[in-house]
Amino acid sequence: MKKAEWYFDFVSPFSYLQATRLPGLAELAQWQLRPVLFGALLNHWGTIGPAEIGPKRRWTYEHCLWIAQREGIPFRMPREHPFNPLPLLRLALVGAADGVATYEIVARLFRFVWQDGYLPSDQVAWQSLLDDVGVDAAQLGASEIKDALRANGERALGAEVFGVPTTVCEGRRFWGFDGTDMLIAWLNDDPWFASDEFAAITRLPVGIERRRA
Repeated sequence: MKKAEWYFDFVSPFSYLQATRLPGLAELAQWQLRPVLFGALLNHWGTIGPAEIGPKRRWTYEHCLWIAQREGIPFRMPREHPFNPLPLLRLALVGAADGVATYEIVARLFRFVWQDGYLPSDQVAWQSLLDDVGVDAAQLGASEIKDALRANGERALGAEVFGVPTTVCEGRRFWGFDGTDMLIAWLNDDPWFASDEFAAITRLPVGIERRRA
């Protein structure tokens, strides 16, 4: 069975949408769920997130709402977006081994934001969540939690992960909710990936490059 690493951030609605499909993929791979700070990936690659471009921000939310209604996935926008996901990322790693979070806690935290519409800054709801999962707020500042999150980010960059959600499997990256079907094909050993047409993509030369500001 293939081994798959799933990199995600709770700030990403597309990560949430793909997370709802992971149980259906459990028999296709051995999964490791690794939370990462999306903003750190953007900084490394010198790019900006979709929520940082006005028209793209609105389109992203509209697209996610449309996907959710099409797929029958409960979806509720939090009161503001983007937001600081660090408390959620650290909470997912409390008690985790080698930076790998359990699906149970990951799903619970995604529900907190994208189904219940709460944020870590909603103090009453956040404390209720901490009580529910049996974690003291002080644990989130532990050095081992911070180190684990940082190590996940370095691991993601080492695999050339540039966005979330991204699955890394056998050295290949599958990015975004829209890439889910392509990922499934890979996990099912679709012979198309061994085609000359697919291999030729890696040899495509760069034509012109946009001048950077």
